[in-house]
Amino acid sequence: MAISTPPGRGGIGIVRLSGSQAVVITAPLLRLRHALAPAQARFAELLDPATGARLDEAVVTWFSAPHSYTSEDVVEIAAHGAPVILEFLVRACIAGGARLARPGEFTERAFLSGRLDLTQAEAVRDLIDAQTLYQAKIASEQLDGSLSRRIRPIKQTLVDLIVELEAGIDFAEDDIDVISAAAILPRIASIAEPLQHLAAGFAYGRIVRDGFSLAIVGRPNAGKSSLFNRLVQRERSIVTATPGTTRDMVTERVSLGGIPIDLMDTAGIRESADEAESLGIQKSREAVADADVVLVVFDASVTQVNAHERKLLQHLAGRRALAVCNKIDLPCARESKNEVSMVALAAEFSLPMLRASALTGEGIAALQEKILTLVRGSGAEMESGLVTNLRQQQEIAAAMEALTAARMAVETSVPHEMLLLDLYSALRALDALTGQTTIDDILNQIFFTFCIGK
Repeated sequence: MAISTPPGRGGIGIVRLSGSQAVVITAPLLRLRHALAPAQARFAELLDPATGARLDEAVVTWFSAPHSYTSEDVVEIAAHGAPVILEFLVRACIAGGARLARPGEFTERAFLSGRLDLTQAEAVRDLIDAQTLYQAKIASEQLDGSLSRRIRPIKQTLVDLIVELEAGIDFAEDDIDVISAAAILPRIASIAEPLQHLAAGFAYGRIVRDGFSLAIVGRPNAGKSSLFNRLVQRERSIVTATPGTTRDMVTERVSLGGIPIDLMDTAGIRESADEAESLGIQKSREAVADADVVLVVFDASVTQVNAHERKLLQHLAGRRALAVCNKIDLPCARESKNEVSMVALAAEFSLPMLRASALTGEGIAALQEKILTLVRGSGAEMESGLVTNLRQQQEIAAAMEALTAARMAVETSVPHEMLLLDLYSALRALDALTGQTTIDDILNQIFFTFCIGK
């Protein structure tokens, strides 16, 4: 049993019990107007079993096994959210024979009972931790079994191949045909290909689940802070006409397309004798190194690209980065040749270049869409059944590695008995992905990260 609502005071607080004795343990604490019935809420008075005194009013719901979250009998008592009332309920239930639930134990019981597989159990945590509606949507799809449904036919194809190979070995004397190498190779490929698509979606799935960081960099007074404020949609960073206003890094978490972004406004990169500014510039370089995406801001009104900007672009080779030509609203920007040189410079370093004005908002929507396109990549096509955490990615990688070994075994005419070892390794990895064969240490690690009460 556990309190299933967040700590603190609230209008409602819920205490949840799961197990065969849930109804028996709670019975002395409740005066019901109508007898409990499965999946129906009942009004009750909350009693002190020692004195019989009425303490509160509550709504009690009983979910009978196996039609509950844990597949066991579950009783939920929704009383007023006073900590003293909820603490009383906890102590009274413990006195009646219950014990406190471990973090994630309700979901763990749902997994152990077969109601959820491991990818669905992990989705429960992702849904609780969701910071945007888009994250909640993806987690809800995972909870509904979207990833499991993608894995199921892959696993079945692998099992079918294993069965045929086993039959060919066990019943060789009974005229059972042995599968030829020419027939095995395309079947291994048909298993590996969808796994490769799943693995390719991990980069985007991780970003959907955890968000990403974006560093805004460039020369002093290029309009980085103005652009930062425009993306944050409030005056978060100080903006002045004096170059070098930003001495320290300013960060803010926002949502873009339903994906959380840690935006970083950095000090302008240049040579400086000022100690505070030099420290800020060093932090800017560190932010560039650590950020998932880098946004380089150029000033459209300046007539020459400097050496610092060119060096910055060189460092971004092969990185997720894009450039924006800012201040296009200024009259002098229309006459400046700098924009042409900046476009050429961005093309030289294979960097997407956009035009925008942080002051007027022109081009900002296109910039935001370009940022999303940059982080989505091909993963946007695989939003249903995304691989969203490292454990899932590692199991898929292990299965693919085993299938590669199996393909090499076929190509080198290794006996089928040895080939089956690789195929079984791939099967174990897929089983571990959904939790059909998972060691206790991994289960404990997964569920320990849940909140108590879930």
